[in-house]
Amino acid sequence: MDTPRGIGTFVVWDYVVFAGMLVISAAIGIYYAFAGGGQQTSKDFLMGGRRMTAVPVAVSLTASFMSAVTVLGTPSEVYRFGAIFSIFAFTYFFVVVISAEVFLPVFYKLGITSTYEYLELRFNKCVRLCGTVLFIVQTILYTGIVIYAPALALNQVTGFDLWGAVVATGVVCTFYCTLGGLKAVIWTDVFQVGIMVAGFASVIIQAVVMQGGISTILNDAYDGGRLNFWNFNPNPLQRHTFWTIIIGGTFTWTSIYGVNQSQVQRYISCKSRFQAKLSLYINLVGLWAILTCSVFCGLALYSRYRDCDPWTAKKVSAPDQLMPYLVLDILQDYPGLPGLFVACAYSGTLSTVSSSINALAAVTVEDLIKPYFRSLSERSLSWISQGMSVVYGALCIGMAALASLMGALLQAALSVFGMVGGPLMGLFTLGILVPFANSIGALVGLMAGFSISLWVGIGAQIYPPLPERTLPLHLDIQGCNSTYNETNLMTTTEMPFTTSVFQIYNVQRTPLMDNWYSLSYLYFSAVGTLVTLLVGILVSLSTGGRKQNLDPRYILTKEDFLSNFDIFKKKKHVLSYKSHLVEDGGTDNPAFNHIELNFSDQSGKSNGTRL
Repeated sequence: MDTPRGIGTFVVWDYVVFAGMLVISAAIGIYYAFAGGGQQTSKDFLMGGRRMTAVPVAVSLTASFMSAVTVLGTPSEVYRFGAIFSIFAFTYFFVVVISAEVFLPVFYKLGITSTYEYLELRFNKCVRLCGTVLFIVQTILYTGIVIYAPALALNQVTGFDLWGAVVATGVVCTFYCTLGGLKAVIWTDVFQVGIMVAGFASVIIQAVVMQGGISTILNDAYDGGRLNFWNFNPNPLQRHTFWTIIIGGTFTWTSIYGVNQSQVQRYISCKSRFQAKLSLYINLVGLWAILTCSVFCGLALYSRYRDCDPWTAKKVSAPDQLMPYLVLDILQDYPGLPGLFVACAYSGTLSTVSSSINALAAVTVEDLIKPYFRSLSERSLSWISQGMSVVYGALCIGMAALASLMGALLQAALSVFGMVGGPLMGLFTLGILVPFANSIGALVGLMAGFSISLWVGIGAQIYPPLPERTLPLHLDIQGCNSTYNETNLMTTTEMPFTTSVFQIYNVQRTPLMDNWYSLSYLYFSAVGTLVTLLVGILVSLSTGGRKQNLDPRYILTKEDFLSNFDIFKKKKHVLSYKSHLVEDGGTDNPAFNHIELNFSDQSGKSNGTRL
């Protein structure tokens, strides 16, 4: 292959395509601000009035999963570590089944808006508050990384002002979230997925044409050791193996799909439980499609630059900029297409950030405002929800400034989710699957799980694992014409998967660093979940957990599973059940005995509150 010629630059048409995507996203927000009488109540604003159907919700779930971290991070991950990343296809299947069959039935039948309402219904106010605060911290951290990622790509590719791009993302998202609520978020996601698919498709088609066919790309990948699918090494310290991706990945992603407010809020906004489950299963197809596209882009990247790696040759300053570099290299003869790809990365960001802002507003209103200010009208709550969207939009932009200090984006993002999401998932699993778990066990378990996962997560950032744990594959620069000074490597690129600011170099390695801190980042979530569960079970048993009276609606029952088969017989049952509960909503749920009293007079439905 010839050495690639100089890469192109952005032209007017690229800016037009890009601006068009932003304008249409904002227009959808304006439409839903006024359509159907606008956002009259906080339920309309936060839950789309609970009238959504499966397909747009499924597309929205896929879009919010596919942030710019996926668009930019996954191809560079495959380029450097190989296609073992595609084993995540199995992981996504397990994640969707667990979310749909374990977590969804319980959240849906309670008719709640915030998943943390469940924690008060099942345990007490204190557990709910801890869960809410952890979620808010986790989401603002993650959203900062997600806003910063495409801004970095834009800056690298087009010379866009970095902070101008960061602020633009935050402002457009905040604008349509604040105006249109969840409906606007879901329908802009549907539009943005179209843009993302078009962006990926343009890159893949052109790469196949330029490299001389799919077989050439796969042969190059094979010769370069990139088709390394089956690594069955059981060592939990190895960064990516079949087992770390299946086991660790399932824990990490279930904490997002099963209990994270951003995702749960979407599927419980569906009009029936059947539609809610359907949305998750349809979304699985979307996840597979995105994974296939991003892995293939990574292989195309390798095929194109196998003799001249732009990262080692100093043409880009971070691995996450490889995709935009490829785009300007192969699409420079097609005005508008580089703009389409940047719009694709940006769409991923908008969808993720908007779902985060909407979820943060929902949690704040339902968990921190409603329980303490009961006199507020629905109209006031709707205004407060919109105000909170603005506040969180500003906070996320601020967080992006901190994210600029982070290293490789994909790992940074998943590490944040693992460290905080794992203990939270352990807490919900304790409530839903362990009938004798009590509030003391839940609280102690959460603290233990959080402490342990924070310890390993922060340790791994300060003392990063050695290259033999991460197994980066060989990159070549023999085909490059440019000369460069080999010793002149920047610190930001030297250890690309760590937070370079906190890194400590030339330190004597201890067994703690080589073992505990070298644990694969995908296991952070599993460690947090399992420690929370184990400690929670032991403490609950030793503090009289078996003696409590428990309403069976708060745990997963055999009926929840069997109801999958009678959906066509009893459609109305789901709706009437939910509508009677939406009144209570779980905003004022003290101890269990009050709930028992309250429910006995609701048209005689005591629902077997005493076991």
